[in-house]
Amino acid sequence: MTEKNYELGITQSFPCNYLPEQQERLLVATDPLLQNSEKYSWLMTQGFRRSGDQIYRPHCLSCQACMSLRVLVNDFVASKSQKRVLKKNKLLSTRLSNKLHDDYYPLFEQYINQLHNDGSMYPANYQQFKSFLSSDLTEQLFIEIYYEEQLVAVAVTDVLLDSLSAVYTFYHPEFSSSSLGVFAILTQITISRELGKKYLYLGYQIKECKKMNYKDRYYPHQILQDNCWQTINK
Repeated sequence: MTEKNYELGITQSFPCNYLPEQQERLLVATDPLLQNSEKYSWLMTQGFRRSGDQIYRPHCLSCQACMSLRVLVNDFVASKSQKRVLKKNKLLSTRLSNKLHDDYYPLFEQYINQLHNDGSMYPANYQQFKSFLSSDLTEQLFIEIYYEEQLVAVAVTDVLLDSLSAVYTFYHPEFSSSSLGVFAILTQITISRELGKKYLYLGYQIKECKKMNYKDRYYPHQILQDNCWQTINK
């Protein structure tokens, strides 16, 4: 695939959502030939991700803080704190769906409006919910997490050729103390393994950003640095 040239676009610089003192710029995969599961899987290995159907990668002039990270699911070993999260949530159950259901929206709306009212997606709206979380690029998996019969969280996940990609997780604000974000990642790791996948992509690790510096707690993992995936063991 590397022998062919594909069309890419570069956005203008704009204020960074994660590091306010920095300017952000994106490299965007605009070529229609890249808009399918096979090519998207390849682009993920090159540090790209998606938002809706837009495939992008940070391409900033003076900052390299965003580092793509993926967990080696077959070698993963839960830490003591992660095992405590599993134990704390032992009464939760999971179900799988391949469709973004409208029934998820009230939960998404509560999550954004109550827990992320300082973020770029506030206030939540239905069109944003659909365009951000659904995609025609590749197969999707929606991991529904229940307490008894109450839907308390949804982990939106992309299915790639040899991996899963964690897109976004939202949960009921009343369960904020249950570490459902961690529980969702641990569940995604388990499902990745069950599906015979090698990796779980977690997006960009940004050490200087509190909201984005939790992803390197799952060992072993790999980070993309200088166009090379480097394995990090605990």
